[in-house]
Amino acid sequence: YVNRALLMLMSLICMLLCFRVALQVHTFRGPHWCEYCANFMWGLIAQGVKCADCGLNVHKQCSKMVPNDCKPDLKHVKKVYSCDLTTLVKAHNATRPMVVDMCIREIEARGLKSEGLYRISGFSDLIEDVKLAFDRDGEKADISVNVYEDINVLTGALKLYFRDLPIPIITYDAYPRFIEAAKLTDTDQRLEALHEALKQLPPAHCETLRYLMAHLKRVTQNEKDNLMNAENLGIVFGPTLMRAPDLDAMTALNDIRYQRQVLELLIKNEDILF
Repeated sequence: YVNRALLMLMSLICMLLCFRVALQVHTFRGPHWCEYCANFMWGLIAQGVKCADCGLNVHKQCSKMVPNDCKPDLKHVKKVYSCDLTTLVKAHNATRPMVVDMCIREIEARGLKSEGLYRISGFSDLIEDVKLAFDRDGEKADISVNVYEDINVLTGALKLYFRDLPIPIITYDAYPRFIEAAKLTDTDQRLEALHEALKQLPPAHCETLRYLMAHLKRVTQNEKDNLMNAENLGIVFGPTLMRAPDLDAMTALNDIRYQRQVLELLIKNEDILF
């Protein structure tokens, strides 16, 4: 009973610490009032805290009572790449990041039969252009064939988006569950373990992963032309979607094959796992 209580307390502390990351001590210029208690924020420096996601301004002591229902304000979300996935989708009131939707739509419209899809790299300068276009223009970014004829530029931009996420699609917390699932030899047990691991992902992460796996399944259905099967795509996307949380070099190296297997299983069983 004591151990269970301690675990619950530690989990609660971790949740509170994660929530407070967005709240940062701030020095306000000019008079400011707390948006929680409506009282004046006294002092010349560090009068309170400001939420980096939604811009909420509150006293330090009031921040402890602010509910965890922050809705990020677009004016505080300055970019698309390197932005926390949940923050981005909340700010845009979407289920998935627009960069994922737009790139996949364009790739499926004109690139599913392209040989070496996702394996062949596009020009890095053009991939960087796509990144800057999304950061600057968001949903208005033009990634059409008129601007980027080479489909490998868009696949490179999509992979870069996933690599740049501060928290990977398969989060650090859920990572061990996915690796342990891949190590199971019994097929049914392995799929059940993967299904349970998916439940550990935040909603935006799980939905984005589901959408991506459905897309990659369609890529494999064109294997005759693009020469990309689930195993090949697992090799490409394993390290892109999964990052080992603070493991030693040898363990991280050993995990590479399990990362590939996780992605291969997710692609092949997309219809029953999600």
